[in-house]
Amino acid sequence: MTLDELRSATADGTVDTVLLALVDMQGRLQGKRMAAGFFLDEVVENDAEGCNYLLAVDVDMNTVEGYEMSSWERGYGDFTLKPDLDTLRDVPWQEGTVMCLADVEWDDGTDVAASPRQILRRQIARLAERGWMANVGTELEFIVFRTTYEDAWRSGFRELEPANLYNVDYSLLGTARIEPLIRRIRNSMAGAGMVVEDSKGECNLGQHEINFRYSDALTTADQHAIYKNGAKEIAAQESMAITFMAKWDDREGSSCHIHCSLAQADGTPLFAGDRGLFERFVAGQLACLRELSLFFAPNVNSYKRFQHGSFAPTAIAWGHDNRTCPLRVVGHGPSLRVENRMPGADVNPYLAISAMIAAGLHGIDNDLGLEPEYEGNAYLAEDRPHLPRTLRAARELFASSEVAREAFGQETVDHYLNAARVELEAFDSAVTDWERFRGFERL
Repeated sequence: MTLDELRSATADGTVDTVLLALVDMQGRLQGKRMAAGFFLDEVVENDAEGCNYLLAVDVDMNTVEGYEMSSWERGYGDFTLKPDLDTLRDVPWQEGTVMCLADVEWDDGTDVAASPRQILRRQIARLAERGWMANVGTELEFIVFRTTYEDAWRSGFRELEPANLYNVDYSLLGTARIEPLIRRIRNSMAGAGMVVEDSKGECNLGQHEINFRYSDALTTADQHAIYKNGAKEIAAQESMAITFMAKWDDREGSSCHIHCSLAQADGTPLFAGDRGLFERFVAGQLACLRELSLFFAPNVNSYKRFQHGSFAPTAIAWGHDNRTCPLRVVGHGPSLRVENRMPGADVNPYLAISAMIAAGLHGIDNDLGLEPEYEGNAYLAEDRPHLPRTLRAARELFASSEVAREAFGQETVDHYLNAARVELEAFDSAVTDWERFRGFERL
């Protein structure tokens, strides 16, 4: 939607509300609902404000210690929400509503370094300095339950009914049971300006995915965040619930595979014509996968997904069309690309894509050679380095990463190290159902 189209729609009463949204550390949309007239008359020219704690709280929106940019000592002031008018779009699942994403700045016009959208913009700028861009696609899985979010909460998330009671991977019969919801999400996202490719069932009970056409890195990350938020809202309207947890239960986890390739600024693919560049890019992914794991797997639960024989990776390896490896090379000619299979559905796409670009540039700038591809079952590769098994291990690797400091800056590194510390302390102090079941009577 253009600004003129928004003005016309506001004048004729078609649109009355504008959602102005920033993306927080968890990849969620946060912001304000504005009267469309106010947005057009005031915010387009003068921007808006939001409390800077939006990038310094935990998943429960609790204020926590340890953030340099936002604290009680600093008064929890505001930062500026600067509308990115290129992101204006209809929100078909909310009546009379459009959305606009915002970049986040301080009063002096400088970027808020820890903002995920700004982190990705900086990596895109590093590519642009070379006349390059990144094409990216994300594949996001989720699990659907035939219950409301409120009822799930009241039940303590126990005994929820999945939308399918058996494995419906690629099953047209099984996915037809949930098609009214999935169809509505597909069509709503198309109405919001996204190019929908397909939907399909997955392995876990009630597990599905909807795929969209690749685009430039920032557009893909924006659409990912909008889609994830919108899918939850649509499910709630249908008295159902969707979870994007990386690991909901003992069965297969929910992934977010990320496909990435480089192109010239005019869109001409680079990898097809320069195999050496492609190999250095992939070598960079291999070299940095462990130390940048925090941006691929940001939560305690993320690491439960890395299980033997689960279609989630364990060993560090790459292979041609090999789903046992975290780095899967796919496509031919102009479509040649690398798929990162490490992220789960809980990932912040801005941070994960930023990490892939940073890793690729590390491989290119340091002329890293690409080791031979792994052939066979990488789950059996005990002689190879493995992905971190816990958030604590990933945090330690990120803290010691020169690649992270050079690519993202010390301020950003410190900010996300603190986020991991907060997550770990919250988990370490919690008493889990596993402990109750295991120890209530028998210990």
